[in-house]
Amino acid sequence: MNLQHVNVKLMLDSPADADLAPLIPIFYSWIQGQVFEELLLDVADYRHVPAGPGVVLIGHQANYSVDNIDNRLGVRYNRKAELDGGNQDRLAQAARAALIACRRLEAEPAVAGKLQFNGRDLEIFINDRLLAPNSDSTFAEARPDLQRFGERLFRGSQYSLTHDPDPRKLFAVSLKASDSFPLATLLHNLGD
Repeated sequence: MNLQHVNVKLMLDSPADADLAPLIPIFYSWIQGQVFEELLLDVADYRHVPAGPGVVLIGHQANYSVDNIDNRLGVRYNRKAELDGGNQDRLAQAARAALIACRRLEAEPAVAGKLQFNGRDLEIFINDRLLAPNSDSTFAEARPDLQRFGERLFRGSQYSLTHDPDPRKLFAVSLKASDSFPLATLLHNLGD
């Protein structure tokens, strides 16, 4: 299976109703500074949507957001452009981008201490229903790559890998480690 359009969402310890308004000027400053590898273009405010996409930093190759989909607040990296390399390369690239965004957010004075990664809980989505329909067979085919990635990310820790085959949703898996990890450790585990 060729995994493209990989999304990674890092769950936050913050409450689902956390104030996301400070993200708007933060994201605009990130556009001005072009702080990521991808070209950043605009900010979309969806805070009015219950359990929705929150605040989105729109880019050409990828979007970054703090969303509350399924009432689970998290930092999400949404890769829109295809990437070369193998599945492990693409999973690591998306996770690395999400971790870097989360670390950058945690350092922003306007939200310092308010948005913090829980260190153990993340979701991986494939944002392409044709490539990866949300089914048990897709999970069976992708599972070896996802397990290999989980072992790399959570080195030395047990973790669970779960899948909800609801056909109304994107193909997604949840990885939850038994131990909590600092962002820097997870980045190191990915080879940074």
